[in-house]
Amino acid sequence: MAVSTDTLAIVSCADSGELHVLRLSADGQLQTAQVLAPGGQLMPMALCPDQRHLHVARRSDPLAVITLALDAAAGRLHTVGEAALPASMASLNTDRSGRWLFSASYGADMVAVQELGANGLAGTAATTYPTGRHAHCVLADPSNRFVLATSLGGGQLHRYGFDALTGRLKAMDEPVFAMPAGTGPRHLCFNQRGDRVYVLGELDACVHVLSFDPATGALALLQTLPTLPGGVASAWGADLHLSPDGRWLYSSERNSHTLAGHAVDAHTGLLTPIGHWATEETPRGFAITPDGRHLLAAGQTSHQVSVHAIDPHSGALTVRARHAVGQNPNWVVALPLRGSLAG
Repeated sequence: MAVSTDTLAIVSCADSGELHVLRLSADGQLQTAQVLAPGGQLMPMALCPDQRHLHVARRSDPLAVITLALDAAAGRLHTVGEAALPASMASLNTDRSGRWLFSASYGADMVAVQELGANGLAGTAATTYPTGRHAHCVLADPSNRFVLATSLGGGQLHRYGFDALTGRLKAMDEPVFAMPAGTGPRHLCFNQRGDRVYVLGELDACVHVLSFDPATGALALLQTLPTLPGGVASAWGADLHLSPDGRWLYSSERNSHTLAGHAVDAHTGLLTPIGHWATEETPRGFAITPDGRHLLAAGQTSHQVSVHAIDPHSGALTVRARHAVGQNPNWVVALPLRGSLAG
């Protein structure tokens, strides 16, 4: 039977050492297309800008970044190889060109840069940069001229100039930006214009809106909003993402097992809360499909993925399906799936 699909979703499962490749149909239903078992504690993933390769960090020995080639027409992955990482990494990202791999180590208090070859494999040489306690995310701005890294334990953002030719990071004259006390900055994302940064605190479960000067990299705090639903006292923020059209910002919170939504003002970039929605238990990671129609949330303790339809007018979420994956799913990547596949 032919199943018309528009999205390929990949879920890393830490405790079963698996990658689950899922097909998402236009009506929000999931099918398992492939299960790969590289083994070890598979956690953060990074999709290259050209969507030809996926990088997955193994956080157990031997520490490595595993590179897989993507066939988005067939909906399949195959392993290209792996390269050593200098530490256990909490997150991975590429620069905007796809030539450099960034990683952040919670345990080693550092970020690292490795070159990516034409075959997608990371080089063996990594340049490392010390950070405050518990680095958690490192990301280039849309211009690829600046890099920000979160220090969850240090309560600050590290600010770097980035040389895309050499892959070198250079601390800026004001090398850190202090976040409000108790934030525990965890994940961040830029808007498409590159003039706003959204930071999620793990310790306060708040979304913090910062202005970002694309010419100088200067930061300023504009707004702080809670994401915890009423009646929940203990915060454990996890992930945040903007919808592809930039209209909605969503975040996940693990203690309440919820997703929070905010409308984004098109001119100011400031946020207005639009609601909270129940999702999988302990939703560490989630992804929004490239067409902006669905949000896929992974539950670390439910071992399932929920598909939420996104209302195009209000941003409200409605559960369409739940699908079992491996043990301790924690990271989700979504990309367009080209063509129809036989089910």
